[in-house]
Amino acid sequence: MNAKKQVWIVGSGLAALATALRLAKRGYQVDILEKNTTPGGRLNQIKKNGFTFDTGPSFFSMSYEFKEFANDCGIELPFRFHPVDPLYTVHFEDNDQPFELHRNLAKLASQFQKYEPDFDQKMSRYLRDTGSLFHDTMDIVVRQNFDSLPDYIEKLSHVDKKHLPTLIANFQHVVSRYFKSEEARQILSLVAYFLGNPPNQTNGVYSLLSYTEFMHDGYHYVEGGMYEIVKGLVRELEKAGVNIHYNHQVTDVVKNGNKITAVVDQNGNHFEGDIFVVNSDSALFRGEVLKRKEFSSKKLARKEWSMGMFTMYVGLNCKIDNIGLHSYYIGKDPKKNKMDRFDHPVIPEHPYYYVNAASRFNPQSAPEGCEALMFVVPVPNLLHKKEWNDKEAIADHLLEDFSKRLGVEIMPHVTTRIIYSPENWRDNFNLYMGAALGLSHTMKQTGALRPANKDEMFINLFYTGSSTVPGIGLPMTIISSRLTTERIIGEPITPVYR
Repeated sequence: MNAKKQVWIVGSGLAALATALRLAKRGYQVDILEKNTTPGGRLNQIKKNGFTFDTGPSFFSMSYEFKEFANDCGIELPFRFHPVDPLYTVHFEDNDQPFELHRNLAKLASQFQKYEPDFDQKMSRYLRDTGSLFHDTMDIVVRQNFDSLPDYIEKLSHVDKKHLPTLIANFQHVVSRYFKSEEARQILSLVAYFLGNPPNQTNGVYSLLSYTEFMHDGYHYVEGGMYEIVKGLVRELEKAGVNIHYNHQVTDVVKNGNKITAVVDQNGNHFEGDIFVVNSDSALFRGEVLKRKEFSSKKLARKEWSMGMFTMYVGLNCKIDNIGLHSYYIGKDPKKNKMDRFDHPVIPEHPYYYVNAASRFNPQSAPEGCEALMFVVPVPNLLHKKEWNDKEAIADHLLEDFSKRLGVEIMPHVTTRIIYSPENWRDNFNLYMGAALGLSHTMKQTGALRPANKDEMFINLFYTGSSTVPGIGLPMTIISSRLTTERIIGEPITPVYR
């Protein structure tokens, strides 16, 4: 059987940890090589001055994918999570009314009476249609492997033709079919940014995320912080005999015909095995490590990459009353300030940003009487803004804007401030040009048009994570771990939860 075949996994992001556990439970000997000193990839943690910050995702959806994963591995889910309500709050700079995005349609619609009088009817129709899109496409486009482009096209042919106008549109156009007010359009398009691009550059099929937000499963926050997901999985991996080897960055491979026989780290150490799985960016790995011409530097630069992220982790020596767990702040005239474009080096004077007040839900993330905040600002990646020596000034401007929004002077209360620019995201996590979420989800980079999870040349080399199928997001990487495992074991794994 497969017993004790040696698998080496490159990288320790969520997809790697999940793939490792799935394979270990099936009798494989699995080891993980990680370039950093902690596991988790972008789903990581910073501790400083008594504050604890999650570095990347701050909530997740599609919780049943995690339950299915636990069921497949024969374990109890090793972390606890809770639903978020309201999902988030949206603040417009020129509007004193914050919008609380509740899953309860009546509570949601009551806030839009002034802007979109028949919002409840429009939202019901929008959620009906995006729900139909979700159920008609998830199993065809997201939850399965594709053996070739013709195979992908054949499977797409089974999608109900009524969805074609949505499949060829962008997210912004889809939302605009249902809503007239800028407030409704902008708020319901925010979810597109979770995929790494503004709504006008995100494929319309992802409007189905609105259904997952408001109707299907909502959002969930993890008890103790999001890094508890990683810590819980590492405990399960230890029980299953999986070791994580830190400070090993894979820079080369050893080949024998159509197989990889070993991967090589930065110090020349060889790690021999039978099967290899890459969790780092699959396009970048093919280019920089495998030296594939079709993934050369010039060709990588021509692909559609997600925007950069400017993240700031702030500890305050006080509490803030008028802020929720998840809040979005939208500046004046976002079109004039190019909120919807990230292919230029200028940061808007009136920025759009997200704030996660983690200490609201997990008070242990900050000392008593203090607040732990994470700021996330969509910015150009390094293809479009090469230098970030202005990052301190950007951070100051962000805190000044935040202070104005709250009506509270924040700067004197800042005791801890850590900044990640796209340069940090590139260097810390091997992200091409600091593109925070890897390859974009355009029509040309969705499904089988994304880099495949099986190598084109080597029969024992596979890929997993957000840069391959099905794409970006924590539940997507859990699905990716299943699809990669199916490739390796040569048979489908039937999901239990939906």
